Amino acid sequence: MPAPTPIPVDQLQFALPPVHESVEDERRHRKERLAGALRLFGRFGYEDGVSGHITARDPEFTDCFWVNPFGMPFKHVTVSDLILVDSDGQVLDGRCHVNQAAITVHAQVHAARPDVVAVAHCHSLRGRALSALGELLEPITQESCAFYEDHALYDAATLAAVDADEGRRIAAALGDRKAAVLRNHGLLTVGESVDAAAWWFISMERSCQVQLEARAAGRPVLIGHKDAVALREQLGTDLVAWINYQPLWQDISRGEPDLLS
Repeated sequence: MPAPTPIPVDQLQFALPPVHESVEDERRHRKERLAGALRLFGRFGYEDGVSGHITARDPEFTDCFWVNPFGMPFKHVTVSDLILVDSDGQVLDGRCHVNQAAITVHAQVHAARPDVVAVAHCHSLRGRALSALGELLEPITQESCAFYEDHALYDAATLAAVDADEGRRIAAALGDRKAAVLRNHGLLTVGESVDAAAWWFISMERSCQVQLEARAAGRPVLIGHKDAVALREQLGTDLVAWINYQPLWQDISRGEPDLLS
């Protein structure tokens, strides 16, 4: 019996970011992905009391963004729970309060980075541990190399009640990079999609854990500059982040379809 004929590559399925036919479709898509990302963050234990938030820019009102309601558990968030706020933190759509301190920072990052759709910040355990050291990620794994020379340290203590000036300083420290370590505070990531921003946060938190555990066990061997840059160019794009995130999205959206309500 002859061997099966290989299926042409162009007939194999491979998911890519969707193209939306209307602003309404794009808004719905961003809100669905935002609700899903919040549930995943809750599942992974990134929530700490009422701290933590992900924002997604509205595709029509680009100086406004969607965010999780203040005080609602991440694991319970649905699309209909999300709140639309302006850059001053005023609620435009929804019936719940929002974290005003968070909005101040996110609004400044969104304003400084028109290329960014989503911003994620949570008080995750390993992210806070690395931030307490005031250090950046080292190039010790393929995953950490995605952040090589593409994340920043905001080297000042951030307060819970931030003002617009501090938000601007954080945005300036971030610059055009994908992530920042906020000293004594935690991690912040951005992306041109909710999926990318969420994946960068998840990957960064895991990279913090690897770095802390490797250092506790011994002296990590660094990947050289040339190879680290090559790995970043290969693995550090928002498209790669989007692709990496899709198994998580499929898991949460199929396992918890009520998030879409």
